[in-house]
Amino acid sequence: QLQLVESGGGLVQPGGSLRLSCAASGITSYNIGWFRQAPGKEREGLSCISSRGGSTNYADSVRRRFTISRDNTKNIVYLQMNFLEPEDTAVYYCAATTRPVISRLVMCEATRFYDFWGQGTQVTVSS
Repeated sequence: QLQLVESGGGLVQPGGSLRLSCAASGITSYNIGWFRQAPGKEREGLSCISSRGGSTNYADSVRRRFTISRDNTKNIVYLQMNFLEPEDTAVYYCAATTRPVISRLVMCEATRFYDFWGQGTQVTVSS
């Protein structure tokens, strides 16, 4: 059982940046996705990265502002978020899968293809 733990959320002003982390022992064997869920909305796929970090994919809504990366020596996957907007306010989740989701955005963004989920970290963008 893979136990994912997100961290790095918090309160940030519009235009600011945050870096989220997703950590787990054994994470190096999995493709990882980042998702978010705002109040009253469905969970939204943002980005995903292959197990070795060689391939990534992004939703159009964040492609120019967010960067996913991983450090397998530390068992951590990151989501660097820049130029944050109030609309980015949500709980952010990381998820893991062994399915080949990276090459197709529709799979990368789909919650049903992921098997393990973290508990989430709150990001609030407000002045």
